[in-house]
Amino acid sequence: MSRTTVQVPTRLLVFGMTRADHTIVPSEVMPVAEACGQSPDQIRSCLRRLVTEGLFLRRGSGRDAVYEATPAGLAAMGSTMERTRLAYVQDAAGRGWDRQWRLVGFAVPERNRAARDAFRERLLALGGSAVQGGLYVSPHPWHKDVRAEADRLELADQITLATTDDLEVGGERDPRELARRLWQLDELASRYRRFSDTYGRIPAELTALRERHERLADATFLPLALGMAVAFSECFSRDPLLPPELLPRPWPGREARELTARSRRQALALRQANGLPPLFRLFDEAIEALG
Repeated sequence: MSRTTVQVPTRLLVFGMTRADHTIVPSEVMPVAEACGQSPDQIRSCLRRLVTEGLFLRRGSGRDAVYEATPAGLAAMGSTMERTRLAYVQDAAGRGWDRQWRLVGFAVPERNRAARDAFRERLLALGGSAVQGGLYVSPHPWHKDVRAEADRLELADQITLATTDDLEVGGERDPRELARRLWQLDELASRYRRFSDTYGRIPAELTALRERHERLADATFLPLALGMAVAFSECFSRDPLLPPELLPRPWPGREARELTARSRRQALALRQANGLPPLFRLFDEAIEALG
């Protein structure tokens, strides 16, 4: 198996080591980090930032230290897992749209710029796209999440919500063409294709290992798993996860997700160590829950 040359963000590694009880134990992270080429100082610095950002609280010190997720941290992890679940569920179903567009409009004064920017970022994170200044759209039923964010930022009286099955933007009304333009799907498709071109060899390499009755040591498994996860997340984090009805066919995002899940399962079956590895345990559990 060839090693990855992808630059690994320390933050992704640390988040990937989160336990099922939403805690991070540095003594568990350090050996994995070392295998992935990360230094103890990088890990400690990352953990300090997570505390500073209010995502985790530190309990204890030294070897006994444990980092517990705060409500903000739980929300961040929950959002990531929900996105993963949604993506694979939509892929399996081949559909997911009720043909309704959800619109969010807002007009927030310049004096409240910080809240306005935070609200805009949340709309984008939820998969929305700007139609024009202060007007965003999504095919997903996102109004509950939008209201919650508006309440949190004290903007509830400055937003407008609407739903329609008749959307026209710049003279275009065809849903697929609207989706292609609003979410820049051509660029996203290219990213996914590059990922699949780079990692498409992995299942065949893993099959060859199995046929030779060879196993994967964690010194090989962990860096490969992390490198592939980094490359995949660079595509997935930009994906609005539009319903299949709005996507070009075949959609390369689906192929990339299938490749990621298949490679992960094959690699786990060949891993020398017993049990699920701590790295990306939550991803494994989310995938297994889908059947």
